[in-house]
Amino acid sequence: MKRQFTFLDHTADIKFKVAGHTPANLFENAAKAISFYASEGRKISTRLITHVEIEGDDLESLFYKFLDEIIFLLDSEGFIVGKAEVKLYGKSLKADLYGNLVKEYKVRQIKAATYAEMKIKEVEKGGWEAQVVLDV
Repeated sequence: MKRQFTFLDHTADIKFKVAGHTPANLFENAAKAISFYASEGRKISTRLITHVEIEGDDLESLFYKFLDEIIFLLDSEGFIVGKAEVKLYGKSLKADLYGNLVKEYKVRQIKAATYAEMKIKEVEKGGWEAQVVLDV
């Protein structure tokens, strides 16, 4: 299956573009991109599950908070996401995150998602696209 994200050049941080058929699919693919970077491209087992619920002011803030939660789980809880199933409800979301403990993998540190250069848009040919910068 073709990856739905591409890493881009950035001077100090990690920048990527991610695509999805729907906004929820965009969020799911962004979670995969973060884990792909953190695990240096390794396949992540999905034997464990955690559930998150997040609220935001709009789609962009919800996206930012979701990315931050993925990074928090990685950094503080030692959980790396291999697959995300996201359901959006206006300004909130519920997600089942399938993954594994980071002790099973060598991972790169990610400090936070940033609003710098963050963009989310619906694309003309159908689907959604976002640009993300991670502070590393």
